[in-house]
Amino acid sequence: MKKFFLIILCTLLVSIGYGQRFIGSLIVGGNASQVEGDDVRGYKKPGAVGGASVMVALDKKMQWFLTVELLYNQKGSRSAGTRAFDTTNYAPAMFLDVNRNVEFHPSAKYKCRLDLDYVEVPILFHFEDWHSGCAIGLGVAWGRLVRAQEWYNGFKRNTSIYSGTYRTSDWSILADLKFMIYKGLKLEFRFQYSLRPIRNYVIEYSNVAQSTEYKKQRNNLFSVRLIYSFNEKFVENNHENKRGQRQGVKWIRKTDIYND
Repeated sequence: MKKFFLIILCTLLVSIGYGQRFIGSLIVGGNASQVEGDDVRGYKKPGAVGGASVMVALDKKMQWFLTVELLYNQKGSRSAGTRAFDTTNYAPAMFLDVNRNVEFHPSAKYKCRLDLDYVEVPILFHFEDWHSGCAIGLGVAWGRLVRAQEWYNGFKRNTSIYSGTYRTSDWSILADLKFMIYKGLKLEFRFQYSLRPIRNYVIEYSNVAQSTEYKKQRNNLFSVRLIYSFNEKFVENNHENKRGQRQGVKWIRKTDIYND
């Protein structure tokens, strides 16, 4: 991991050497997430995401960027419904870590729910088309688990950041698409998927016949975010910037190819 961040640092220093400027942004948005490999399917777990980012231009036209973010990101899974049963005899291994001090609620709001909150550092490379105001990005993210809690069939489990149930580090891949709304305000859609399991789950059934099931669980989510860049400069798009008969966006970023 040290080599990874060393490469990023060298890239930043090279960019500074070419006189490129930093673009700072604030980020706020929402997630729809699931945990692949659990008994709950579908992007039914809502969550929030927010933080800040720094973009570093890698060329004079400011089309290629290195983006580094610092985020608070809520992930997990949820299955809405009432209790399925009120006994732990169905699959005892699932309930070994049930918190017996928390009473089972027959009218539990959630049948299954998992909350996993991370502090994340995503690092992406973006290409932006100045004419349309659209940008596409690919990258990776490292996340540190800072909050974890879990319910199963109305029982609260002993899951926490200290229980060892889930990995405290989560490496994931990212892909996103951004659209300019007005000058420094952008709308972004992002997909994120864990590179390695956040949990290796083993279930031993002892009902009819002894059987064992192995599951590798991974975070999987979609995000919709608003991004506001507070130190960008823009110029009005004119006829010289037309592509064919299309005018493109009204405002385009002011770059080194324009005179002050």
